[in-house]
Amino acid sequence: MSLLVERQRVRRILRLGLPIMAGSSTWVILGIADMVFVGFFGTAALGAVGLGGFISQIFLSVFWGMSIAVQATAARRKGEGRTDDLAVQLNAAIVVVLIVAPVPSLILYLLAPAIFGLMNSDPEVLAYGIDYLGWLVLSATFVGISSSFSGFWNAIDRSTLFMRVVLFTTLINVPLNYVFMFGPFGLPAFGVEGAGIGTFVASILAAIYNFMLGFKHARGYGFLRVRPTLEQARVLLRLAIPGGAQQVLEMFALTLMYRIVGMIGTLELASYTVLVNFIGAVGLPAWGLGTAGATLVGQALGKRDKDDAARWAWDVIKVGCATIAVLGAPLWIAPEFVLSAFIHEAETIEMARLPCRILGLMIVINAVGYMLASMLNGAGDVKRVMYVNLAMQYFVLLPGAYLFGPVLGYGLLGVWLVHQLGFRGGQSAIFALMWRRGRWSRVAI
Repeated sequence: MSLLVERQRVRRILRLGLPIMAGSSTWVILGIADMVFVGFFGTAALGAVGLGGFISQIFLSVFWGMSIAVQATAARRKGEGRTDDLAVQLNAAIVVVLIVAPVPSLILYLLAPAIFGLMNSDPEVLAYGIDYLGWLVLSATFVGISSSFSGFWNAIDRSTLFMRVVLFTTLINVPLNYVFMFGPFGLPAFGVEGAGIGTFVASILAAIYNFMLGFKHARGYGFLRVRPTLEQARVLLRLAIPGGAQQVLEMFALTLMYRIVGMIGTLELASYTVLVNFIGAVGLPAWGLGTAGATLVGQALGKRDKDDAARWAWDVIKVGCATIAVLGAPLWIAPEFVLSAFIHEAETIEMARLPCRILGLMIVINAVGYMLASMLNGAGDVKRVMYVNLAMQYFVLLPGAYLFGPVLGYGLLGVWLVHQLGFRGGQSAIFALMWRRGRWSRVAI
């Protein structure tokens, strides 16, 4: 197998993937801005925001399955040449979100103090994190709607629209967070809670903007014109439920990781928060290219060209690994410099230095797993991806981190080695084996 990718295929991959990466990078910019803002409130505030964010994602991840389901079905239909009803699964996803999301989000908002208290006992962390968590769970309905739209835009080769929505939302979200947190010009200052308020308002605006784009660009595909049948709704849920479940399981596992790291110490919790955000930042090309690959694989399967679908996957991986290797270099070449932008205590920087260097060396392996998982989902092989995630998270990551961290006393370094070598490395190897065996090409949608 050649390491080179044909120029026209690189262009096709980048034409789909670059807008997704550009759009997603703005979410990372938002996360970095939040860390910079929150960092002024101290180490406990950093840990609280990291933990609160992951707790909220357990619930919000339920609705991310809609993006997987809408993208897989719409890409397959586009490959089949069906355009009149391409948006029917998007219509179904919006209806499901509007029915399912509002009441649970309100209940979880009211239960935020009890839920946060289960995950951390530090009074200072609790004081910062509870209100922040409450605002994030209230945004579930709007997050679900935007996730459904993002799957549709990417599936029909309009990833630039996804990029526009995220750019628009982030350009509003960052200043909103600053205003709500620090209260300039005599406005009320809400502190760390203000980051949650700003994100809630931005999620509403994102959903509104998606609807505006839908009326402009998707009416010809049946957006809010074609009523989904029961069979179409069944197909959507068959993909969305395991897709959402795998996201929930991952977020729940990572939230428990925060609990495990918090048992070691608050400095370790702050370091872990920054390191996990680094994974998101450097892994963006992998996620973006994997999402583009899911569209390319789905469209090729719609044309009944399994060989081309397999070839697209390996081409995406080649492009992605080269990109990730370059972006990950600063993490192992100059970890102190990178960490110092987000951590202001010398002791915490020293603690995070070696884990940061390990991440820089492992990030390409991480990327292969991200890309293959996305493309397996795009082929409709969602259940098996969920099973792998479940096994690796709950039989490798969590018990391994607990054993090598709090029990054996290897601290943050022990936890991070399990996270990178055992969990991420093992996950990537399994997904690569699954792809080579080719069972994904026989999944019917």
